[in-house]
Amino acid sequence: MEDDRKSYSVDDALSALGFGKFQVLVLMYAGMGWISEAMEMMLLSFVGPAVQSLWDLSSQQESFITSVVFAGMMLGAYSWVGIGLGGGPVLSSWFLEFIPASERGAWMVVFSSFWTLGTVLEASIAWFVMPRLGWRWLLALSALPSSLLLLLYRVTPESPRYLSMVGRKSDALAILEKIARVNGRKLPSGVLVTDNNVELEDKSSESEDTKLIPSSKNDPDVGSRKSGISLLIMLLSPELVRSTLLLWMVFFGNAFAYYGLVLLTTELNNKHNRCEQKGSHSVNQQEVNYQDIFITSFAEFPGLLLSAATVDKVGRKVSMAAMFFFCFVFLMPLVVEQPQSITTCLLFGARVCITGTFTIVYIYAPELYPTSVRTTGVGVASSVGRIGGMICPLVAVGLVHGCKQNTAVFLFESIVFVSGICVYLLPFETRGLELSNNVSSSKHNHLDVSL
Repeated sequence: MEDDRKSYSVDDALSALGFGKFQVLVLMYAGMGWISEAMEMMLLSFVGPAVQSLWDLSSQQESFITSVVFAGMMLGAYSWVGIGLGGGPVLSSWFLEFIPASERGAWMVVFSSFWTLGTVLEASIAWFVMPRLGWRWLLALSALPSSLLLLLYRVTPESPRYLSMVGRKSDALAILEKIARVNGRKLPSGVLVTDNNVELEDKSSESEDTKLIPSSKNDPDVGSRKSGISLLIMLLSPELVRSTLLLWMVFFGNAFAYYGLVLLTTELNNKHNRCEQKGSHSVNQQEVNYQDIFITSFAEFPGLLLSAATVDKVGRKVSMAAMFFFCFVFLMPLVVEQPQSITTCLLFGARVCITGTFTIVYIYAPELYPTSVRTTGVGVASSVGRIGGMICPLVAVGLVHGCKQNTAVFLFESIVFVSGICVYLLPFETRGLELSNNVSSSKHNHLDVSL
């Protein structure tokens, strides 16, 4: 009789089951998606110069080719929360919801390492394929990871947090039991609780939901029935509007700076030739310095290590803000023309920092929102980031082609600096907090962090 009165939440179950073989399989699938997106993003820096030469494009037309990719990603990130490359936020949120709270920061950094693998893999393939087979073969080879995702899609499990939130208790329990079998662990004794309000009464604790979104006492499954517009309105509610707008700016600055640095690595190496070829839009694809692009791609590994070292010890906010400001410092000398070796070193340092901020913001953002709006919140923030990706080619390509490197770098500097300020203004630190669709003992932790 006493055991029948016991209950546990999804958070309790995941903590008891730990990170095991099941989570490794989830990590492999989500990581393959992250590799795929990274390869597609790196692809833009190689295809642009190649098709400009082949089709005799102007710098504005080359920039437009890159911008429309980000426009599609922006639509995908919001409309279905993930069409094609717009699905990145879904992968990170989905993986996050299988991880115990105590191990979340470290494993999200591991997840982010798949992005770095994708960038290095794409740079390696391009270095070999472009001079020999051309850009069309590079496109075909870059599509292979996405093809693998499609083949394995039907065997991927649904998030037990989501199933719990929408009231599908038996389905959520089935997933948790499967995790227990695969990991060789046991679920806590008692019954799984899916109603947040019952948990609130049973444990006399306040979930982060009550801090972030309006109470829905009469309808525990309200989040599952919200339309896209209603969820967007919730993101801009008085309780969330500050966090949402600041997070949008951080995502915008991250995307603008990261993709801009990827493109600048190509464009600055070709700048001298293009400035001298007045009146001509042609550029030989052999002018692309694949070695420098390959070297700067490796900057993401120390960026990941830096993130791993600071995200849980120093905290999400302090880590992001510091890396934004260090990125500002690395970019500053590029306002004036530098020798190629120094340019490569400065871009390497800047990319270390911006990789760190990008890694941590994808840890922080899902932690900021409750489950009912988590994927939508991260998806919309990511779509705002895509706007930064749409604009940056016009700067990294257009201005550099027009021999206005100082103007381009100054704009990068301004956006990076403002993004760092926005991180500082975010309302609270999420380090150590459990995800907020379930009641936990995070009330006091949240107060301690806020203080």
